[in-house]
Amino acid sequence: MSRLRIHAFSISLDGYAAGPDQNLDNPLGRGGEALHEWFVPTHTFQRRGWWGENPPYHGPVFVLTNHARPSLEMEGGTVFHFVTNGIEAALSNAREAADGRDVRLGGGSATIRQYLNARLVDEMHIAIAPILLGSGEALFADMDLPRLGYEVTEYVPSEKASHIVLSRRT
Repeated sequence: MSRLRIHAFSISLDGYAAGPDQNLDNPLGRGGEALHEWFVPTHTFQRRGWWGENPPYHGPVFVLTNHARPSLEMEGGTVFHFVTNGIEAALSNAREAADGRDVRLGGGSATIRQYLNARLVDEMHIAIAPILLGSGEALFADMDLPRLGYEVTEYVPSEKASHIVLSRRT
């Protein structure tokens, strides 16, 4: 079965993820992802994201939303599917589309916390930047990661960030 992975999610030293007006170079991966927060609920699809008409995903992307809407096909083979029935449904759809490959999860802290609390994340790479944001959305707020079955399996310090990999014990 495919694994659910979070790759290079950046947080500050004080545990906050970058907000809409901040940048910690938090990239999202390619196809088969569950995304959140890149689309503002509109009825016209006029907000396309920073990428314009050709997103970098080149495959299916599953967007968690409270607003039902038809799928949106864009250049380069990216198709955004809007999922309104929860994180498990989004993950199931992404796994089916991934056809045995790993699925990458992108989005903000609230979305990632939902998947971590449900014990659905298999591996998470966090880049901790040596800056203090002082406020924002705390990634691990009110979470007991060891109780949820997560442990640090890799730690690599570098000049500009500390890289931590959390894995779910099986």
